[in-house]
Amino acid sequence: MINSVFGAMSCDMAIDMGTFHTRIHVKGRDDVAIVPSAVSILHGRNGERRILAVGEEAWQMLGRTPKDVQVVRPIRDGLITEFDVAEALLRHQMVKIQGRRLWVGPRVAICIPYGTTEVEKRAVRELAEAAGAREVHLIEQPLAAAAGAGLPITEACGQMVIDVGAGKTQIAVISLGGIVYSRCVKVGGDHMDSALIRHIEKHYGVSIGVGTSNTLKNLIGTALPEANDRSMVIKGRDLDTGFPRAVEIAQVDVGAALQVAVQLIVDAVIASMEHTPPDLASDIAGTGIVLTGGGAKLSGLDRAIGHATGLAVVIAEEPTSSTVRGAALALQNQQILRAAVG
Repeated sequence: MINSVFGAMSCDMAIDMGTFHTRIHVKGRDDVAIVPSAVSILHGRNGERRILAVGEEAWQMLGRTPKDVQVVRPIRDGLITEFDVAEALLRHQMVKIQGRRLWVGPRVAICIPYGTTEVEKRAVRELAEAAGAREVHLIEQPLAAAAGAGLPITEACGQMVIDVGAGKTQIAVISLGGIVYSRCVKVGGDHMDSALIRHIEKHYGVSIGVGTSNTLKNLIGTALPEANDRSMVIKGRDLDTGFPRAVEIAQVDVGAALQVAVQLIVDAVIASMEHTPPDLASDIAGTGIVLTGGGAKLSGLDRAIGHATGLAVVIAEEPTSSTVRGAALALQNQQILRAAVG
């Protein structure tokens, strides 16, 4: 009775706190709120820290702040590294989305990496409660991603999902609502951005920021470098003169810079197939592989994995929001919730 009253006064929320973005889905709404996982902090002379901005506003400050202001990204490689900053980010977004003060905290499903320890789970649960959650369910990311991509995760059939995030790539073989095998490699969008920055410094003598690198990757990045006419003009700082300089980057060059990261992902997929039980491998041969996460949108990544494995590879309909939508689905479906809750 009490829970039903509280439920009427608050909103169920699914939350996926990623290295690059935090995504929140609220029950009854079709859209997913997406904000950068960033908080800007002013460091006072007396050692105190004061939050200046959260989310998009903080992200716009990255690389443009004075010495006493720091833009912090509290999640690295999929794990929360600064809990007080992550709490501030989460609380700000929860209040903003509900449109009022959290008099009654929402019921929350929050995504966690597969293999998270009990100590880490307790810390994440306490983080969500401190941010205002009334009830917290922890959902393993591969299961949430698979459910959000529309896979029948509770059936006795092998499914493989590859979630390419900013900090890492998780590969999971799923059957009967559980993870039979999982492999995680610390390669994702952040590592691709860093590879692009190093490549352009080495071959063009120009230093660029993370924002420019990310834009370059999103617009003309490719996992399969092919000679074509596509290119993009970017601006950076000339390493020799220190002055701003514009350079034109060809798509084939961007693809070459990303090859090491792409190959690491492909190798991890092949290794995962080698460790998959024969009957489940047979199922996957029929069902194929599903790609989710922001990295799934890298042009040609599905074809690169397909060529290496000989299997059909499809990109989820909404790859960037598959995980948070799967967590939201779990809150509404007791069968999935029982299977996915950590």
